[in-house]
Amino acid sequence: MSQVQTIKPAEAAAAPRGSDAFALKLTSSEFATTMSHFHRAEIARMAGWRDRLDRTSNWAITVVAAMLSVSLSTPSAHHGVLLFAMLLITLLLWIEARRYRFFDVYRSRVRQFERYYFAQIFSPQPDFASNWLAILGEGLRSPRFLISQRSALIRRLRRNYIFMYTILMLAWVLKITTPSLSREGSPIGFGASLIDTFRVATLGPIPGVVVVCGVTVFYLAMLAAAFLIRADDGELTFGDVHV
Repeated sequence: MSQVQTIKPAEAAAAPRGSDAFALKLTSSEFATTMSHFHRAEIARMAGWRDRLDRTSNWAITVVAAMLSVSLSTPSAHHGVLLFAMLLITLLLWIEARRYRFFDVYRSRVRQFERYYFAQIFSPQPDFASNWLAILGEGLRSPRFLISQRSALIRRLRRNYIFMYTILMLAWVLKITTPSLSREGSPIGFGASLIDTFRVATLGPIPGVVVVCGVTVFYLAMLAAAFLIRADDGELTFGDVHV
């Protein structure tokens, strides 16, 4: 994370570099035209990656809905369907975190334009990050991710996936503790004993106790990642809106 933070835009004033000097040679109209076209292009790239993120989330929601329908619609459906759904959305979470790292690069560039160019036009502040053009130019020469895969995973988990995991966990607990959802002709109600629950939770050769413990550890790790592990919320560094 230390490498990530070193390439964030700096607030302090610094001496103009070569890119700043070249930009100063442009006329005001040429500079404004260049900036407007580049800003529009970065917004288009950001919107493209934003669309990819939404598609991944939509696929995850579709998977959860489909697996819930299959598992809870009939007692003959195995509870392993819900465990498989947890595995699938974990894969989708990993893919979405990777896409989010690309999205964050272009989102940060757009925010640079908004904070250091347009905001200075509407509300000028003296010597406000005067070297931002040099930082932007170096980022274009050598593009780098601004956040790690771990931070991206935590952000997407907090935003969307923690709710999907919660729904699947509740459905899985309901499946293994309700006899009418696991055996034909059973009365409606929760399992009569903990032994029956462990027996229903058996997954092939894996005992039910091991399955329950494994799911418990997995969810404790997810909760720790979502709420206990502190991540750099770059989206909320300068305001309350996820720009």
